Amino acid sequence: MRVLALESSSLVAGIAVLDGSSLVYEGYSHHKRNHSQTLMPMIEYALATSEIELADIDIIAVTNGPGSFTGLRIGISTVKGLAQASDKRVVAIPTLDSLAHNVTRFPGLVCPIMDARREQVYTCIYKWQNTGYKKLMSYSAMHIHELVEEILDLGQPVIFLGDGVAKYKDLLKERLGGQMDIAPAHLCLQRASTTAWMAQNYASSNRPITYYELEPFYLRKSQAEQAKSD
Repeated sequence: MRVLALESSSLVAGIAVLDGSSLVYEGYSHHKRNHSQTLMPMIEYALATSEIELADIDIIAVTNGPGSFTGLRIGISTVKGLAQASDKRVVAIPTLDSLAHNVTRFPGLVCPIMDARREQVYTCIYKWQNTGYKKLMSYSAMHIHELVEEILDLGQPVIFLGDGVAKYKDLLKERLGGQMDIAPAHLCLQRASTTAWMAQNYASSNRPITYYELEPFYLRKSQAEQAKSD
C-alpha cells in the first residue's frame, strides 16, 4: 500500500511517502508557520523525488487535530483537494496519537503535550500494549499543573514529547524529577512518517473515509470564537 501523509497541525510542515514497509521519502520543516505556501510544493517535490504519481497513491493521510486552527484547516483543505481530484480515500489520524507513536514500546507512560496557551496543553496519556498505545485518559485541553497531578497519581516513569516540552520542561523537571524523560529532538515533534505508518495500519483494518467526510478535530473553540462568545 502506498501512502501520502501530510502534517500541518503545528509549526511543523511535513510530507511522507510510504510504499509498503519502505519509507520512500520524508520532508520536514520546523521554521515558520507558512503552510499555505509550503505544503503543495513539498508534496510535488516528494512525489517527483519518489518517482510516484498521485494516481499511484492508495491512501492520503493527515493529522486532523488537535492543533493550530489555521494549520489544521490548511492541511485538511489540501488533502480534500488532492483526494477529490484523484478520487482517493483518506485516513485521519489524531495528532496526539501520531505524536505518541514517535516513541514505540516505551515501558512507562507516553505523554504528548501541545502548547494550547494560557498554561494549558492539548494532551493524552498512553501506555504501550502489544502493538500500540492504549489511551489512559481522553484527549484533553487542560492546565499543565492538572496534568502533572494526573501523572503523579499514576506513579510510573513518563516520557514527554510535543511542542509544549520546550515551554514547560523546567516545570516538569521540578515536579516530576527522575520520574520523567524527554523524547530526543528528532522524535519530539510531529512526523509525517509516523502518520503514514499509522494510516497504513489503520487502512488495513478499518474503512478509510471519503474527502467530504474529513473534518478537523478541535478540543476547544478558536480564540476568535471564544472572544465572540464572551
